Amino acid sequence: SSYTPEGAFYTVATLPVADADHFAQWLLTDFEHEKETVMVAPASGFYGTPGLGQDQVRIAYVLEVEALKRCVELLGVALSKYPGVK
Repeated sequence: SSYTPEGAFYTVATLPVADADHFAQWLLTDFEHEKETVMVAPASGFYGTPGLGQDQVRIAYVLEVEALKRCVELLGVALSKYPGVK
């Protein structure tokens, strides 16, 4: 889930993963779909309270709508293959 941003160029999305840091690393080291992957930023580093954001990622909005749609598709495929999905 994600909220509609009000002036930001990114959103924070909650994913069905226990550890967004591990998921983000897995995307870059172990995941590939049609020779593509997607990069996200674990959201835990954006919180001052320890433990918050463990299942969240920060996603940047890109200027190309088609590129953003492809990234969402890749995230869906990745979540269907990621061994750490809750």
